[in-house]
Amino acid sequence: MARRKASQLGLTHAEFRLKDIEELDPSTETFDAVICVFSIFFVPDMPSGVRALWRVLRPGGQLAITTWGPRVLEPGSSAFWNAVRKERPDLYRSFNPWDRVNEPGALASMLLDAGVHTDDLLAEAGAQPLRSPEDFWTIAMGSGYRGTIEQLDQDTRKRVRQATLDYLSTDRVQSVETNAVYAIARKPYGG
Repeated sequence: MARRKASQLGLTHAEFRLKDIEELDPSTETFDAVICVFSIFFVPDMPSGVRALWRVLRPGGQLAITTWGPRVLEPGSSAFWNAVRKERPDLYRSFNPWDRVNEPGALASMLLDAGVHTDDLLAEAGAQPLRSPEDFWTIAMGSGYRGTIEQLDQDTRKRVRQATLDYLSTDRVQSVETNAVYAIARKPYGG
């Protein structure tokens, strides 16, 4: 999609690659900018993942990392996790890796653990309108919640989905929070 958009905009100098960050080789691959959007928290050892990204950044280049902020997808998130807890307590909140870096201080601390310093951190509140409760389920299926959903058998999945949608409908929920935290760091020359 990025290649198609770049082509439509006439950005012939842009190059896009898809690769596991652990496989990046700074001897053959370096970049002017590295952007990691809503994904660093999926790396079990986040500082190690950041170090891998930092290694392939050219001096003077910028690393941008975006994570979910606090209360992401609320109140839909609570409705979803309460439904999961009722059906499968063993899966309740078993996968919320973004909670490790959902505040600016936590993200800055993790970056420092990786050897990356930044003063350019921003927490931003946001909301995603829902035309109907169904929209939340679409969001859940396109998010990290999908890992939990896929561990449910078909009947349990239907009950969790219905309980979540019933809650959102009964409470007339019209949006969910999409709070985010942004960090940008510039790699110093000679560093």
